[in-house]
Amino acid sequence: MTLGELFSGICEIPKELENTVISGVTSDSREVEKGFLFVCVKGENFDGHSVAEKLLQSGAAAVVTQQKLSLKNEINVENSRKIYPVLLSNFYGNPTRKIKLGAVTGTNGKTTAVNLCAQITRLLGHKTGVIGTLGTDTGSGLTYTHGGPPTTPEPRKLYRLFSQMVEEQTEYCFIEASSQALAQHRFAAESFSVGAFTNLTRDHLDYHKTMENYFLAKRGLFDMCENSVINIDDEYGAKIAEYLREKNAPLTTVSVNGEADFYTELVKLKADGAEFILTDKNAKKSYPVRFAMTGIYNVANAVEAAVMVHLMGFPMDEVIDALGKIKGVSGRLETLYSGEYTVIRDYAHTDDGLEKLLSTLKDITKNRLICVFGAAGERDAGKRPDMGKAAAKYADILIVTTDSPRHEDPQQTIDDVVKGIPENVPHEEFTDRRQAIICALEMAQSGDVIALCGKGHEDYQAIGDTYFHFDEKEIVEEFLNPN
Repeated sequence: MTLGELFSGICEIPKELENTVISGVTSDSREVEKGFLFVCVKGENFDGHSVAEKLLQSGAAAVVTQQKLSLKNEINVENSRKIYPVLLSNFYGNPTRKIKLGAVTGTNGKTTAVNLCAQITRLLGHKTGVIGTLGTDTGSGLTYTHGGPPTTPEPRKLYRLFSQMVEEQTEYCFIEASSQALAQHRFAAESFSVGAFTNLTRDHLDYHKTMENYFLAKRGLFDMCENSVINIDDEYGAKIAEYLREKNAPLTTVSVNGEADFYTELVKLKADGAEFILTDKNAKKSYPVRFAMTGIYNVANAVEAAVMVHLMGFPMDEVIDALGKIKGVSGRLETLYSGEYTVIRDYAHTDDGLEKLLSTLKDITKNRLICVFGAAGERDAGKRPDMGKAAAKYADILIVTTDSPRHEDPQQTIDDVVKGIPENVPHEEFTDRRQAIICALEMAQSGDVIALCGKGHEDYQAIGDTYFHFDEKEIVEEFLNPN
């Protein structure tokens, strides 16, 4: 591909560069090979402009800059970060025009909603890809990157995945759109078939600094969507709905607490799932639903997923039938053991996530609710006391431990969480998460529910620069079957 072809429809470039052939596009200086186009992006810790001249000397075909460097083979643009994914899309043949894309954003529920969408469309006979916290699946099987992939990959990897999906004739793709990915413009000006908003609670303020910035990053998704599914039970969802109405943009609202375009009635939560009536107000039709995940927040996730797939062109009765066949989502309210007592693991790692999970489990716990939880190191420390407060509100026994401490002292993360636990509420502390889980299992009595919170599907623990294998499912199985 020539630079003229690559920049076609994007912006004008120096005429002498139009016939220059390029072999790749990247913003990572470590990936640059001979013939590559290097896009200079300024990050928090590294500015690509600082190595532009050196990369040209070592074989890069050209560089894209945001600040003029007066270099040979330099293409200057207004915003290099924004143009980067657009260039990648062009380089890989605009793959997202050949598959139907759905995206979900929000603090909690993204993984569940996205994977429910994928399972529904697969059950309806369509090859479907997924990109998110559980890993990536281009349509041929899930690939999980040990050590934890980012929720939304960086642009080059993202567009290579989209291109691979086209090669594999994947028809649909559902992606988790993280706030950081949206703030960093990792997507080109995609035309998502449908985007959905779940909720917004405090998280990632170490990056966004304010809730307003966090909200605006999330809202940015809906400027790229043909259809939008918005949970108006959430105050920020209501704001997005109003924003879309003011733009006269397509909008579909959902609710589990009141009226909306799609809303639920007669919700019955059980230990092994939920039953409810889903009503389409505009079509004046109602559908009985049986769903294998409990919790009102999972009912909300299921409704959003069903409506998303429906808006992609599938009859709602077929969508509901497929939803009823789904067993659940890995690491999301997943039962690891059910016998004399019950052990559940979940990804809840914010105060809102803990409150929703534990309030649900409290209602179905016959004896004591034991909560094992902890905060991640080198992540938003401001939310930690609120996590302790939320857990103390519902759990009968609190075991505070760490998540992935990274380079932070694990005792510090514990101390921060404990600040939110009322003084009259006893708790246990373990810097070793395995020992915390063993403690919970050893004290379990008949009718107890143990909630392992924070890691969900993850099979690792990050300590320092090392990712150690750590699978809570294996730990529970080893305890129950020591031989």
